[in-house]
Amino acid sequence: MSRAFVKDDDSGEAGQDLPDRLISEHPNLVTLKGMAQIDAEVERLSSAYAAAQVSGDRLELQRIARDLRYWSARRSTAQVMTAAAAGPEVQFGSVVGIARKDGRQQTYRIVGEDEADPAKGSISYVSPLAQSLLGKVVGETIAAGVGDAEIVSIE
Repeated sequence: MSRAFVKDDDSGEAGQDLPDRLISEHPNLVTLKGMAQIDAEVERLSSAYAAAQVSGDRLELQRIARDLRYWSARRSTAQVMTAAAAGPEVQFGSVVGIARKDGRQQTYRIVGEDEADPAKGSISYVSPLAQSLLGKVVGETIAAGVGDAEIVSIE
């Protein structure tokens, strides 16, 4: 096979940029903690980019540049939502306790998309569960997965 039409860089690797990470079309709502996480990630990636420039690792430079573009864009569009006083209704930033029909009790904090980590109890405000919780009060029943759940606490 002829290599006449294949573009390689000096290291023999294809000279093609990595595709950008997709950015959500939803407003970029964040908590104060979420904003701090974004700032820390931009700082970490900036340092990693400088180190990759020194080492000359082109693939690593591409990967870091892609991630830095993503987090810089998220930083520039972030809308910090200050914690409102705990009210009767579930809102962005609320910590909500639910009781499922099978007896399981779970607690979730409603946060921005980038700071969500369901395994650690935080869910994105655009997730189906958060959408079913927003605006509800203690005692209301919501759809939660394959079954229903009752809201038992709101902080």
